[in-house]
Amino acid sequence: MNGRSARPSFLRRYVIHPVEAAFAFATYGAFALLPIGLSSAFGGWLVRKVGPRLAVSQRAVHNLQTAFPGIAAAEVARIVGDMWENLGRLAGEYPHIGRFQLGNGPAHIEVVGIEQVELLRQATGPAILVSGHVANWELFPFTFQRLGLPLDFVYRAANNRLIDWLYRYGRSAGSVNQIRKGPTGVRQLLAAMRQGRNIAMLVDQKMNDGIAVPFFGRPAMTAPAVAELALRFGCPLIPVRMERLDGTRFRVTVFPPLEHPNSGERKQDVLMLMTRINALMESWIRERPEQWLWLHNRWPVSGE
Repeated sequence: MNGRSARPSFLRRYVIHPVEAAFAFATYGAFALLPIGLSSAFGGWLVRKVGPRLAVSQRAVHNLQTAFPGIAAAEVARIVGDMWENLGRLAGEYPHIGRFQLGNGPAHIEVVGIEQVELLRQATGPAILVSGHVANWELFPFTFQRLGLPLDFVYRAANNRLIDWLYRYGRSAGSVNQIRKGPTGVRQLLAAMRQGRNIAMLVDQKMNDGIAVPFFGRPAMTAPAVAELALRFGCPLIPVRMERLDGTRFRVTVFPPLEHPNSGERKQDVLMLMTRINALMESWIRERPEQWLWLHNRWPVSGE
């Protein structure tokens, strides 16, 4: 049994993963050679052609039908196609992260709520900034670096260690400090917060051992870490919305801190805070459903 189970692991690590990585590195290099606008547009066009044909698209269909009961099949197909295009654009933009600018221009980021950023600059303690897998989420931590607000970005590592290195390399162009999720990452995260550093996290993925929080009218297993940390450190918890306006133009909206519940029961306070976060995420997704990554296993089908 042990020999049999070791073989697939060996094949994945030393055969499948290197092949996947070679393709990813070649794609990254090809996109890097193109101008940013063309790279984004070509990535969007290519992935839109291929993505809807992949089996994983059925998960996006399931999620859309769960989130929007009674949605027409034609609307599902439109959103899925647009979602894949957004994902392809993100891939095309990834090698160019460090070239995005704040302000006007063909590849720019417009910031709303700059006064909130100024308050964070003046603060002495840490803050937690939260967003989701919407638009080009890789620009989330980078934008705040550009605004002079350094932060540590907590991320989930790719299963393929070689591709994970490529992800980290791409983010390094934006001078973003990265903390990998896991036991070591938890220690780094706590140390950073004790030092007064700001933290950025994406909080819209399923977590099997999380807590059930309403999302599109259904319970969804959700990681409670951001609420637990905000309450533990008494620090601001700030929602950040990402939107793709057109092509390589984006809007980042920084919201005021969410009010901390104080029921006297910590578990209840965590649930209330995560419920507010999920409600905000849901409202953003409803407005621009094609920009959310519907491929997450957010509401598993029976047996998953």
